[in-house]
Formats: sequence, structure tokens, C-alpha cells
Amino acid sequence: MDVLSSLADGFAIALTWEHLFLALVGCFLGTLMGALPGLGPANGVAILIPIAFTLGLGPTGSLILLTSVYYGAMYGGRISSILLNIPGDEPAMMTCLDGYPMAQQGKAGVALSLSGIASFVGAFFATWGLVLLAPQLVKIALLFGPAEYFALFTMAFATLGGITASNQAKSAWAAALGLGIAMIGSDSQTGSERFTFGHIHLYDGIDFLIAIVGLFALSEVLIFIEHHKGGAASKGGKMQIGRLLPDLGMLKRSIPTMGRSTIIGFIAGVLPGAGASLGSFLAYSVEKNTVDRKGETFGKGDPRGIVAPEAGNNAASGGALVPMLSLGVPGSGTTAVLLAVLLQLNITPGPLLFANNPDVVWGLIAALFIANFMLLALNIPLIGLFTRVLLVPTRILMPVVAMISFVGIYGLTGSTFDVMMMVGFGVLGWVLRKLDVPLVPVILGILLGNQMEVNLRRALQISDGDWSILLGSPLAIGIWVIAIAGFVLPMFFAKRVKKKMAADHAQDEIEEINRGGD
Repeated sequence: MDVLSSLADGFAIALTWEHLFLALVGCFLGTLMGALPGLGPANGVAILIPIAFTLGLGPTGSLILLTSVYYGAMYGGRISSILLNIPGDEPAMMTCLDGYPMAQQGKAGVALSLSGIASFVGAFFATWGLVLLAPQLVKIALLFGPAEYFALFTMAFATLGGITASNQAKSAWAAALGLGIAMIGSDSQTGSERFTFGHIHLYDGIDFLIAIVGLFALSEVLIFIEHHKGGAASKGGKMQIGRLLPDLGMLKRSIPTMGRSTIIGFIAGVLPGAGASLGSFLAYSVEKNTVDRKGETFGKGDPRGIVAPEAGNNAASGGALVPMLSLGVPGSGTTAVLLAVLLQLNITPGPLLFANNPDVVWGLIAALFIANFMLLALNIPLIGLFTRVLLVPTRILMPVVAMISFVGIYGLTGSTFDVMMMVGFGVLGWVLRKLDVPLVPVILGILLGNQMEVNLRRALQISDGDWSILLGSPLAIGIWVIAIAGFVLPMFFAKRVKKKMAADHAQDEIEEINRGGD
């Protein structure tokens, strides 16, 4: 009952005109950003962070806007997957397998509506999972001491690459780079300078918002310019939508799929590092093996092949908020960006968040419920409008993204040095992406580096320099075991999973070419 009464208080906070407006704006902008191939939820949130802070929205308003963008981008990723066979982001890759064949059959509108309904179901029940599970994790987290927190942060680094990581060595190198950047500035205990090279602007360290906007938003501008040469993602002739609403029989056949995929996706989201990509892949694979073992319909326009990955990846997006809010450990790249927002607002995520800032956390959770209904209401009648964003040339879109980044950061700091540093991080992000080095471990290192250092020092002070304290409790040992397993196992399974995802996608494209030839 305490949870329900807290949730009721959250709705009292969320159901104000200002917060409803912010949720609506976030849902709309998030869907637009998710529809554009390559942007995705992490970039969408990063682009809007400077605006949220420049407008002075406050903790609750900022988080409602940015998490609505997060959920909206997860919805919007399906649009280019279905219409163009181009995933809006990696979790939407599996949606291409049956979404694009349905579009080629003249059922693009039905596919888009069905995916919107599946996204709603996955996100809605995942938010209930957040309500019920996060307070329970908080009780466990209160048992954590400095040694356990150090092990927990290490686990976040070890597992964030996830089962779909392309190279664990590159993930480890990226995490080390992030930790190195976090060391820049003044030592928190001794006050001595570290890696500042006598530059006064570096005495306070690197602002993680500058790093996030540079690494995500500006590097995306450079990538778009490089690959798209200023053109649009689509041409007008490919945008045939057709009938919008699926029939009742199709919906009934899809209900069991939605249920199974929501559970699978939520579990994948709660696990640190698994994320929406794995949730989408597992949901699709389980459903294919459950209802289409002979491969007769999946990959050829089966509606359940759309429902499964969409329910899975949206449930994973809600599940990823559980460890972020209750433990202070992000479960995905986007929640790492949201973690930075909390820290910038002087709110410490973790077990004390629910006690110290109940208005923020429960207002946010209530707003997620509201945002889900807004997204369902927006995504079906406004499908035609959202698909038109694919016609916007990147020579127009990308300068807008760059302008928002520059104006937002300068408005926050008033420092041209910070703007130039953001440009430097943008170039660094572009280089890292060219080398296929993941950006999320870099961000995580910048975010958690100082906390890791503080907790390690506290643990060693308590033990009088005895390093065995890091393995001094069953809880710490369990976390270390998970961390090692999470880092080692993907080395054996990641290639198999990536090959399977790529093979499914390639087979779908071959069949489409053959159908075109006929």
C-alpha cells in the first residue's frame, strides 16, 4: 500500500499543466528523433539536455521531459525500420525482419499501428515492474558499504558492453579512457592537481554534460555529414502507408506474443548491460521458436514478428530504469545519460533517492505512465506526420542539432572554453565511432570515476589498507562473480548472437530482392 500511496502522490505532481505539457513535448520530439536513422534515444536525450537546463525546468520537469524523449525515441525507432528497412537504432533492427515485408505488401500502416500498440504494452507493464521492483532493490542496496559499491560500479563497467558488444577489449579500453578523464581536476581528499597541466579551466574537472553532448550529439552530426552527404533518409515515393488499424483477429493472435516479449524484455533491461538490443533479439528469437519453428511465416511479414521485438525493446527501456534509480547504476546507454542529468541536478541516485527525493522519483514514474498513453494517442493518428520527418534533408537537420548543442552548452556555462571542449569531445566521439569503440563506457567512466575512487579509498581506510575488504562480504563476492561472468561470457556468446542477428537481417534482404525480381 505504501507503494500505491507514493504513486498516487506522484500523479498529483505529474498531473499539472506544466508537467503534462513537458511530457507531451518530450513524447513528440522523442518520436521524431527515434524515426531518424542513427539518432536513437541516447542521442535524443543528449541533444535536449542543454535546453532542459537552460530553461530552468527544475529536477522533476527536466526528468519528465527527458524520460518522455527516451520513451518516445524507443517508439519512433520502428518507423524507418518498417518503411525503409533501415533501423532507427540497434534495438529496432529485429523489427525490420517482418516490418519491411509487411510494408512491401501494402500494410505499412497496419504494421506501424501494431508496433505502436506493442510498444505501449511493453512500456506500460515495464513501468509497473519499475514501481514494484525498484523499492525492493532499495532495501537490498541499504546493505551496501564502500566495498560493495566499488564492486557494483566495477560490475557496471564489466557488463555494460552486454552480450551484443562487438569487442570486449574495446569496451574495456573505452571504460579506462572514461576513468582517465574523470581523474582530471583536483583530488577530492588532498586538493592536489591531476592532469590539469596548469590550465585553470580544468581545476574543477570535466563537466560530464559537455562530454555527453559532444560525444553523442556532435559526433552524430559528423557521422551524418560523412555518410548521408546532406540528403534525406527517404524519398517521397516510398512512403505508402495504407490502412492504419489492424483487425481484431490480428490483435488477438498478437496478445500472447506481447505478454511473453514484455517479460523477456523487462528482465533483459533490469540486468546491467543487457539493454534493449538483447531484449529485442531474445523476444524475437523466443517467439519465432515458439510459434513458427519451421520458419514459414517469420521474416515474410508476420505481424507477431513486429510485436515481439517492439514489446521487448520497450519493456527493456523501462527495466533499465530500475537499477539506475534504485542502485545508481545505469542499465543502458540512455540511462547513463539520464544518470548524468540526476547528478547535474544535485540528486544522488541510489537507495536514498526514494527517501530524500520522493517527489522527483514518484513524479517521474507517474509521468512515465502518462507518457505511455500520450505516445499511444500520438503514434496511431499522427503516423503520416512522423513518417514525413524521414524526408527532412540532413543538411537542414544536422545544423539544427549542432546549433542546439552550442547554444545550450554556452547558455549553461557561459564559457567559450567549454564550447571548444565540447567540439573536442565531438571529434573524439567521431574518431571512436570510426574505430568501432563504444561511447557508453567512456561516459560511464566520466560519471562514476570519482565515486569509484571515493568508495575505494573509504574501504581501504576502514580496513587500514587491507585490500581483502573488497571481498569481505558475501554480497561483495556475489557482485564480483557477476562482474567477471558479465565480462567473460560475452567473449564466447557475443559473436554467435551478432551473427544470428546479422544473418536474420541478411536473409530477409535476400528474400526481398528475390521477391522484387519475380
